[in-house]
This record gives sequence, C-alpha cells and structure tokens, in this order.
Amino acid sequence: MIIETRTESPDFVGFVSGVDLKKDLDNKIVKEIDNAINKLTILVFRNQNIDDYEQVKFTKYFGEIEASGNKSNITKAQDRRLSTDLADVSNLDKNNKPFTQDDPRRIFNLGNRLWHTDSSFKEIPAKYSLLSARNISKVGGNTEFADMRNAYDSLENKTKNKIDKMICEHSLIYSRQRLGFDMVKELSSDEIKNFTPVEQPLVRKNKVTNRKTIFLSSHIGKIKNWIRPDSMCFIDDLIEYSTQLKFKYIHEWSKNDLIIWDNRQTMHRARAYDDLKENRDMRRTTVLGEEKLI
Repeated sequence: MIIETRTESPDFVGFVSGVDLKKDLDNKIVKEIDNAINKLTILVFRNQNIDDYEQVKFTKYFGEIEASGNKSNITKAQDRRLSTDLADVSNLDKNNKPFTQDDPRRIFNLGNRLWHTDSSFKEIPAKYSLLSARNISKVGGNTEFADMRNAYDSLENKTKNKIDKMICEHSLIYSRQRLGFDMVKELSSDEIKNFTPVEQPLVRKNKVTNRKTIFLSSHIGKIKNWIRPDSMCFIDDLIEYSTQLKFKYIHEWSKNDLIIWDNRQTMHRARAYDDLKENRDMRRTTVLGEEKLI
C-alpha cells in the first residue's frame, strides 16, 4: 500500500493505492491508514467497487459504527433504502427514484450543501466518515473539504484568544433553518426532541497530533452567553474565513471512489447537481466519536 500527497492537491489529502477494500486488511495496514488520517485528514481510494457489507467491514477497523437514525435525518424507518449502518446521502427514495422537488426529505438533505461537520449536533460527535460513490452525477456533485487545522493556525492571535474557550450550540434545527426548512412545522413534538441542541467547544485538539482546530459547522446556531444575531454573524465570518481556497480541497467524484475524512479536523459540503433528474447514489458510514468534548 502506498499513501502519497500530490503537488496539484493540498497537502492534507492523501491518495491511496495498492489496497483492495474488498479484502480483509491486516493490522499493519489498518494502523498505517489510521495514522495517515490523523496526519493528513483526508484519504482518497480510487476504483473500490465495494458493496455495503464491505464498506461496513472496512469502517469497523477504525471503531464502532455510528448508526443512522432519527437523530440524524427525518426519513421514517419504513422508508429507508439502506440499513442503519449507512447514512443515505443520496437523492433517492426507497424505489431508487429521485425525490420530488417539494419532498421534505429532499429539502432536509439540501443541508448537506452547507459547510458542516458530521454529527457535531450529537453529544459525542463523529470521528471519521467514509463516503462511497456508487453512482455519480454527470455534472456537478463535487464535495469540498476545508482543513480546519490550517485555518486555526492562520488566525490572528487575538482571534485565537477570543475563541479559545467559546462554547457553541449545535443542532440540525439550526442548519435547516438556514434553508428555510421549518422543522417544528414538519415534525411532531416528540420528533423535535431528537434535535435538541448540544454544546461543543469552538476549539478542539487532536490528541494524536496535538494540533488545534476550529470545530466549526453550519449546525451552530448560538454561541453561549451571546445573543443569536451576534453569534450567527461571528460564525458566518469564521466559516467564510476557514473555507478560503488556500484551506480547501475540491473532489471531483468518479464512480467507485471512496473517501475517508476526519470530522475532528475538517469541514465539508456537497455541491449542486441536477438532483431532480439524476441518480446520485452516495453511501456514508461513520465512525463513532470516542468522547464527549464538554
């Protein structure tokens, strides 16, 4: 197995060759991959024609699977296409047809086009995410990633000091409100409880590398002890700063690509494509985080 960076891509992205994810991997290779994720943050595996079982098996080398369910989306159990081991980040219903324009599930999923960190809205946020491209769009549908370590390192010292102890509230309610999606209107009072905001620090440190990052996401709706309008202006400014081209990698998908990224050290977003006509089948597995941050 070879993991290399490339001059035409940012230095936080590694391209992996010489490994077949359909096969069992030995501990040495798993350790190499894990170390590379911590060091780089993003790994790209090309030409991995895997099925759901193989994706789940590969994911479990790095920790426990974070189940997809009613705390992560609004799709009812009887309407799911995939098992709860996988998050369905496609535009498809259980009959593999694109969602209609006004389908609440489609509008909810448009939130993936906002800069975010997976599961930052959970008390224990996600560690790694693994996204497999089973079918891609003809035009558009790229995924963009931002290196939140370099973004933190490049902050002025006065800003670092200002955010060092900040606590933010994260919830899917906040990110979907940005799209005009009214969760209270669409969901029952019991369902709304699944999206109760949780507190997370705005700065966190990777215990393996000791590098600090800005733990940022569009799921943030308020900074503790701030009023919400001030909070949103400040967070939006930080997102704009942290997603400059110099901090960013843009991945143009090919069928059977698989990407692993570290949610502790990156943000990401999906880009637009013709989701009313094309079938974009993307399946994500998520490694459960290892600790509460507060």
